[in-house]
Amino acid sequence: MTTSLLNSVRLAALLALVSASAVATADSFDAETYHRDTCMRCHGTDVYTRDNRRVTSYPALQAQVARCDANLGTKLFPEDLGLLVDHLNDQYYRFAN
Repeated sequence: MTTSLLNSVRLAALLALVSASAVATADSFDAETYHRDTCMRCHGTDVYTRDNRRVTSYPALQAQVARCDANLGTKLFPEDLGLLVDHLNDQYYRFAN
């Protein structure tokens, strides 16, 4: 094999591994476990159920979860953020989306 062909094959293999890793990570995300292990380290569920809660709509919930992700530096995939938002909405908020 020529050097350029070998490099192309290596690059293709690397891209396939990275893509497969990203898909596996997104598919294996468990919002309930993540919430329990990560979110609950900073606060309890009372922030979702108190009378004066800050989050009062589905878009506000999306924004708050994104803020928490940014503040913690966890850099969740957008799909995982969506799963986490849906989990919180299903369990606590029940906003129409």
